[in-house]
Amino acid sequence: MSLFDIVILYLAFRAKQVICDFFLQTAWMANFKGAPFNMGGARALGVHAGIHAAFTFALMFLFAPSLWWLGAVDFVVHGTIDKIKGMVNNKFGWTYKDFQFWWAFGVDQELHNLTHLVYVILIVRAAGFSLN
Repeated sequence: MSLFDIVILYLAFRAKQVICDFFLQTAWMANFKGAPFNMGGARALGVHAGIHAAFTFALMFLFAPSLWWLGAVDFVVHGTIDKIKGMVNNKFGWTYKDFQFWWAFGVDQELHNLTHLVYVILIVRAAGFSLN
């Protein structure tokens, strides 16, 4: 695996994040994924995290089939990050009009970015590339 391959892999995960979090996320998902589970939050969060999991599974299938299980890991990790962000926003009543909302949004996106970086490292290691 070359440095170019690693950059392409990282960019594929960044594209996955943009596609799943912005192009494929509906208003229903965005508005309800942070809601209590008994008020529609579980379904909205599950669908949203499921979309991310499916895309991660597809990337694993392309780049590192032996790591297919990272799709399930992404379901849990992405869902947990989004749920915590939603709970914090709901607890404090932050909306897009509040600067704290945008801070929470930025932290959320960076946590997803760092998650993808971990996936890239796992793929690179699985390919036998030494990170020394």
